[in-house]
Amino acid sequence: MADLTDVTEPAEPAARTAGLSDRTDRTDRTDRTDRTDRTVELVLRDITLWTASLVRQFPELSEELAPGRRSPAGTAPTAPHPGCDELIREERREALLLEQRHGLSVPGHGAAPIRLHISDAIRDITDGVVELEDAVCARLALPRPRRAGVIERLRRIVGLLDAVAAHPVLARHVRDEIRRMARRCARTLGDAETIVRVSGRCPWCDSVSLRAFPDRRAVLCVNPACVCTDEACGCQDDPAYRHLWPESGWAELTEASGTRAEEIEAAMDDTKEIPC
Repeated sequence: MADLTDVTEPAEPAARTAGLSDRTDRTDRTDRTDRTDRTVELVLRDITLWTASLVRQFPELSEELAPGRRSPAGTAPTAPHPGCDELIREERREALLLEQRHGLSVPGHGAAPIRLHISDAIRDITDGVVELEDAVCARLALPRPRRAGVIERLRRIVGLLDAVAAHPVLARHVRDEIRRMARRCARTLGDAETIVRVSGRCPWCDSVSLRAFPDRRAVLCVNPACVCTDEACGCQDDPAYRHLWPESGWAELTEASGTRAEEIEAAMDDTKEIPC
């Protein structure tokens, strides 16, 4: 009778196990790649939205520097921010002192001086955009960009987004910087963005906190406690970020929230502001 004690197991099960492990590794790598691609897609979308906001509002800072600026015909003046009057008075006192110290004005002259907090914002945003474009070109191994105004530089940055997409860390840096500058611009202008209430419940937090933002052509959940389950979304790591549905995501939102596409479209044309 043959001795069966030395018979070894066939190698096929081990090979099958190794094959399964390889397939699992490949699946994991594919999943990670998909998540990275999704993250970059959302970051690029945010860059486009915040850049559009900054391009629209930045020229208004220069207009605000002119004393006696009037609101466009037919529009009501923006309500002053609490403490704004005292800030303006302080800036005026400081500017007059500087003018008198350098012999630029006659004591008692009452001309309105430059509004320093606006000039500071212009300088900060201008320097920030220049530095950001330089950084992007350096990271992409492109020649140093030629001189240009803020709006032209922002458009050139947007024109490089296809190349930026290959560098997730760079993409997030561009998003964070442009978002910071757009927020500072809006705060300095004191303009309240138009917000329109949308019916239905947020698919993530189930609260009635959906709002349309016509300037961005987007719907946001304004609930500060709302955090979605999408690891690629900015609400995961930025307390100031709100989950956002751009125009391409409205169909998905209507299915999940109970609102109607017609209502969202109508909200985008609404000019009445509401409190959050």
